[in-house]
Amino acid sequence: MRAVILILALSLGGVNNQTVDAIDQPTADESQSALDWPQFRGDRSLSGVSASPAPANPQLLWTFDTGEMVDSSAAIADGIVYVGTYAGDLVALDLDDGSLRWRYHASELGIGESSPAVAEGVVYIGDLSGLLHAVDIDTGEARWTFETESEIKSSPVVVDDIVLVGSYDSHLYGLSIADGALIWKVETSSYVHATPAVVDGIAYFGGCDEEFRGVRVADGEEIFTVSSGAYTAASPTIVGKTAFYGTFANEVLAIDLDERTVRWRYAHPTRHFPFYSSPAFRNGLVVLGGRDRMVHALDAETGEPRWIFTTRGRIDSSPAIVGDRIYVGSNDGRLYGLNLANGTPEWEYEVGSAVSASPAIASGRIVVGAQDGLVYCFG
Repeated sequence: MRAVILILALSLGGVNNQTVDAIDQPTADESQSALDWPQFRGDRSLSGVSASPAPANPQLLWTFDTGEMVDSSAAIADGIVYVGTYAGDLVALDLDDGSLRWRYHASELGIGESSPAVAEGVVYIGDLSGLLHAVDIDTGEARWTFETESEIKSSPVVVDDIVLVGSYDSHLYGLSIADGALIWKVETSSYVHATPAVVDGIAYFGGCDEEFRGVRVADGEEIFTVSSGAYTAASPTIVGKTAFYGTFANEVLAIDLDERTVRWRYAHPTRHFPFYSSPAFRNGLVVLGGRDRMVHALDAETGEPRWIFTTRGRIDSSPAIVGDRIYVGSNDGRLYGLNLANGTPEWEYEVGSAVSASPAIASGRIVVGAQDGLVYCFG
């Protein structure tokens, strides 16, 4: 395997040079340490943006063989990488050299797309048997577990003394971080696959019942619903008073959270494939992958495409942004580094196996798992 400069064609969509006023940067209270990427998408607004520096030409530093494919996206906190595997294990790895700190076995059914969340000495993760696990980061032993009635693919989010997680039993749960006791649950009409984005005490998430919801974290009160018009598995990112996410109707939506209406819808004019990847936001651009094999960069104000980059496989990986570069995996077996402003390919690493997990970026390192069972660290 080797890093190479990418030589693939760049497919350009229409460019809109409108100045972005109303939509600027992720909500200020969701800022994070440059040393950490403590949960799925990096922060509670699910911005997908890292404050860490990253090298212009990342080199492979280490790999760790988990023994089974990895769809779970890594969390990085205090120099430790946490990631789940289809072998049913949550592993803790040293960020410097990839050595194993501990291995916690969660379930014989495996850990799927649920990604770890780290807070106050505990790492939380869901498994395909329907259990949410709270694991001590020092010992690798369970502090508590909570059983839902179906598999968990949603990633947990910790807000103060409550941990949120969705389940395929059609509920979003709010649990006590102290002991896993149920504080509240919100019932939907279908699976809760997406991870909730939390801003100003409200959890926002789309559901497989075609509804986008706002739920108050303190008490589980449902504040509003807006129809997405389609099955939604992707998680939203919240920027100011707007939520962005893709659907299985081959569209990306912008939801006005004040007006509770759809501000715009985007669909590629000819290639109609679902959006499973969750968006990242920076500098007025909403960036996400599609099962049409493309990375789409959309004007946050208008929904018009600024640029489109084509890979050789579908993109379920959610992009991560650091500085002026986007990192995203593809099922063509590559991890790509693209220029944020124009989509120009600047870096590529050929893994050789589908990369459907999402990159995590912290402390100058880029970490991602792949379906060959390896966790890769670049720096």
